[in-house]
Amino acid sequence: MDTKKPLIILTGPTAVGKTHLSIALAKAVNGSVISADSMQVYKYMDIGSAKIRPEEMAGVPHYLVDVLDPAEEFHVVRFQQMAKEALAEIYREGRIPIVTGGTGFYIQALLRDIDFTENGEDTSYREELEALAKERGGAYLHHLLCKCDPKAADEIHPNNVKRVIRALEYFLQTGKPISAHNEEQRHKGSPYNFAYFVLNDDRAKLYERIEQRIDEMLAEGLVDEVRALKERGYTRDMVSMQGLGYKEFLDYLSGKNTYEEAVYLLKRDTRHFAKRQLTWFKREKDVIWLNKPDFEYDEERILGRMLEICRQKGILFL
Repeated sequence: MDTKKPLIILTGPTAVGKTHLSIALAKAVNGSVISADSMQVYKYMDIGSAKIRPEEMAGVPHYLVDVLDPAEEFHVVRFQQMAKEALAEIYREGRIPIVTGGTGFYIQALLRDIDFTENGEDTSYREELEALAKERGGAYLHHLLCKCDPKAADEIHPNNVKRVIRALEYFLQTGKPISAHNEEQRHKGSPYNFAYFVLNDDRAKLYERIEQRIDEMLAEGLVDEVRALKERGYTRDMVSMQGLGYKEFLDYLSGKNTYEEAVYLLKRDTRHFAKRQLTWFKREKDVIWLNKPDFEYDEERILGRMLEICRQKGILFL
């Protein structure tokens, strides 16, 4: 019998239907949910993050939802630390943790217990690189990364200056490419007895659902939510305000684009985001794909399959 602690992961692209299924799963296994979402962790950001509502939780305990102020930074290291604290509490209560959300890197960091402490104390390179980014721009730093670690440069978007800096910093500190380090960490064994489910749908249906969800967000008052955040003093350079739905309408409210342009950009970028999420999950090992058309969109059948796999893995003894 596996002596590792149990862990269930339910992920997939944005708008695929993870939230509803996670509640049904939690009720079936006496579970608690840990959110692996980079936006739902923030207070006051309910509509744009498609945050689960208290009534939708149906009594299931949730962690890492609605707990940070938007002025605070939330990143993978903080997620890992907060998620581990949540895991400890859930295990103490004799419940099964269900990690759900669409941020693949966060899930990987927790599942593989990735070590982020290596060479983390000396910040002198980081400060130099940050100054260089201000002086020469993010594209220049990305060009430097292409030279020393083309694989990482290919995986990191030039606009993601923080990750570009981290990759360059790692190379300067260790002489090794961060892509090799990440690959090594990715293949680490997990300290958990886990089942890693990826819920998916036909691309056309998924894109249709994304458009529909954004229309619903707008009808619920997304623009007013962004306006209220702006009035509270939250600005475009904050990590929270760079989330999908927030940066587009901040630009609209600042007169940088029209309402129609903001809606178009949000729909386009959310489709691109879903595509990148699927690319990430396809690269992960040990994942179990749950394609909704294979189950004729019957959630009870999907849930039944998940429970069957969890029993086979010794996660459940039902």
